[in-house]
Amino acid sequence: MADAKVIPFDDDRSRAGAVQRPPRRRTAGSRRKGEPAVVREVEPLPKRLPGQDDVPVTHEQPEPPQRPDRAQEGGLERRIAGGLAFLRKRLTGDYEVDDFGYDAELTDQVLMSLLRPLFDKYFRVEVKGIENVPSEGGALIVANHSGTLPLDGLMMQVAVHDHHPAGRHLRLLAADLVFVLPVVNELARKFGNTLACAEDAERLLVRGELVGVMPEGFKGIGKPFSERYKLQRFGRGGFVSTALRQGTPIVPCSIVGAEEIYPMLGNAKTLARLLGFPYFPITPTFPWLGPLGAVPLPTKWTIQFGEPIPTDGYPPEAADDPMLMFNLTDQVREQIQHTLYKLLVQRRSVFF
Repeated sequence: MADAKVIPFDDDRSRAGAVQRPPRRRTAGSRRKGEPAVVREVEPLPKRLPGQDDVPVTHEQPEPPQRPDRAQEGGLERRIAGGLAFLRKRLTGDYEVDDFGYDAELTDQVLMSLLRPLFDKYFRVEVKGIENVPSEGGALIVANHSGTLPLDGLMMQVAVHDHHPAGRHLRLLAADLVFVLPVVNELARKFGNTLACAEDAERLLVRGELVGVMPEGFKGIGKPFSERYKLQRFGRGGFVSTALRQGTPIVPCSIVGAEEIYPMLGNAKTLARLLGFPYFPITPTFPWLGPLGAVPLPTKWTIQFGEPIPTDGYPPEAADDPMLMFNLTDQVREQIQHTLYKLLVQRRSVFF
């Protein structure tokens, strides 16, 4: 039978512009058409050194793969070194805090690390619309408030820091009660929080910081479970006035999942007055189970940042216009409420 003619796929005559490949090496079992079968081209063996055994010679020896335990040991050593350097700075006082008490290094290396397991594994927070948060410059993030304890504010700070491409920090405006409680006061300052007043908010916005505010206050965080996801009154609109004075955008934020971590069935008002608290919650587990009742339920969270509402197009005197402040406050509140309802409809379950 005559030899069939084979045309290579990469032949220059069949495809223009194709990359030329080196000619195929002829082995002992191959021959050209018309060539006598006795003609063979054999690949010469590599030269052997004197005393070399008859072991096949390989031109390249693959490098042994790196042992995983060595890589892990190297990463562990770096973490230990970083931890020791951090402790040395703490002991010698060689670290910086701003005039609000914010400690950026402590926040990044310790406080955020403590909150991430709660954010990622326990509440399994899903973040949406993070692109609506500006990458630079000041902005005011306004969110709903709920959950009996203010864990929603902490989770919002982790969401901004870990999911924003610029890794920005959110400086929350907190109530007076936060700064009179021992230990909590110091941690709140280190974490970048400050008193909920117009003066502190304006100073942070002038610096180009992200400022977070939850206008519902104690009315939102301490509302009964029967009124979950129903926004309370947004105060007098002071946050809108602050944004207008600085010309910074307002970013609405809606948080779903925090309402169910401590279902508040009642409020022991007498005990709250004795302790100086705005409310004393009664939940299905607290105070009946003691300290164990303070463990939050593992609900599934969603945090969605809405489209920014610009304020730089208004004249400077607009901050003193009560009607404008009322309209903008109502616009922000309605946008948050509408997003809450939409997220609730999309949610499959409280825990999944």
